[in-house]
Amino acid sequence: MAANMKAVKLRIKSVQSTMQITKAMELVASSKLRKAKERAETCRPYFQELHKTLKEIARENTDFSSVYAGEASGDKVCYVVIAGDRGLAGGYNANLFKCLENDAAGKDYVVLPIGKKAVEYFRRKNVECLTEEFAEIAGVSVADCFEIANILCKEYKKGTFGHIDLCYTNFVSMLSQQPEVFPMLPLKDILEENMAADEERTVHNLILYEPNSTEVFDAIVPEYLAGLVYGGVCEALASELAARRTAMEAATGNAEEMIEKLNLYYNRARQASITQEITEIVAGSEGL
Repeated sequence: MAANMKAVKLRIKSVQSTMQITKAMELVASSKLRKAKERAETCRPYFQELHKTLKEIARENTDFSSVYAGEASGDKVCYVVIAGDRGLAGGYNANLFKCLENDAAGKDYVVLPIGKKAVEYFRRKNVECLTEEFAEIAGVSVADCFEIANILCKEYKKGTFGHIDLCYTNFVSMLSQQPEVFPMLPLKDILEENMAADEERTVHNLILYEPNSTEVFDAIVPEYLAGLVYGGVCEALASELAARRTAMEAATGNAEEMIEKLNLYYNRARQASITQEITEIVAGSEGL
């Protein structure tokens, strides 16, 4: 009985130590989450304005032609996958990779991973990677996003792949993060969808582009891709922190519940031990 009580006491100490770690991680994630959320919300208008400009150029110029807005050069897909740098975030990374696998089923594809977990995942799967240079999402800057966009545009023009999709986790709320795949190139389908919605509008080419609309469009596309990748990075960082905060909060609650149960078990065992000793003393005195 004494040995059993000692084991329970050690178990209680172990769970308490784990609870201190999970509580600290929850507080750290909470402190970083507000800033990451504000950053994600701030960068959204940039992408929206670029998207609007691209749509207006394509819609209002009848002589318009661009490699980025034409038919896809092939069926091969390049996925820009934005995952986390660390675990302990619940199903954040697993849900993202599951979403990617569902979308990429039966397709010929390459990836450009961002984040340590993405790099490790595709190494295990032996999936072709364009580059592993951006292995830490926490260190990805705006300049890095422009570099990524230039790499994608260069390979797209060469015909290495015919589609570019962004796979990331969208920050919906503090309690909800939704992994999704967003098509980036070619812009033909996106523009056609937007133009179909605006088909009742009278088309007027009121803006003159120098040297011409196609060159302006081709110059904006890398900016558009960079803004989209940066927006995805900001959304993913906020989603990861929110997922980690929720996971650590749940882990802390589970630890508290486990400690309560172990304390109850320990007290019952201690009571049983005391009762047994008293019974033995009384029985011994009666025998005398």
